[in-house]
Amino acid sequence: MAEEFGNYLRQLREEKGLTINQLAALAGISGAQISRMENGLRGVPKPATLRKIAEATGVSYEELMSKAGYLTGADSHNEDTVPEWATSKDKRDFRQMLEDDGELMFDGIPLNKEDKQRIKDVLTGLFWEAKQMNKRTPKPKRDPRSGH
Repeated sequence: MAEEFGNYLRQLREEKGLTINQLAALAGISGAQISRMENGLRGVPKPATLRKIAEATGVSYEELMSKAGYLTGADSHNEDTVPEWATSKDKRDFRQMLEDDGELMFDGIPLNKEDKQRIKDVLTGLFWEAKQMNKRTPKPKRDPRSGH
């Protein structure tokens, strides 16, 4: 998967007319890191890194997440259904909440824009990491005799 993503990233960078160093500067990551990604030496980048690359190249974050193997067809259609009883507050996207201009506090301390971005990046990485682990872990089969 890392090699496939690396080839995709190289092709994307070249289509955008960018050198490794130009993409690195735009994304705020090192040229060495991009080179390792393109050559399949680094592994699949974390979602926070993919977001930086998406913003730098103008490609959608979802497309990069898909190319990196974080999203499959089922993920893009939200396999986790929301219960009918859920209110609009229950359904509120946490990422959106962090992007809103309203004041958020943690432990009684107001969060500034940088704090919110750091939290969003960490949560994004953890969320997609958990999704990947759920795909790799076979779900236990139910035993019809025991009812479990």
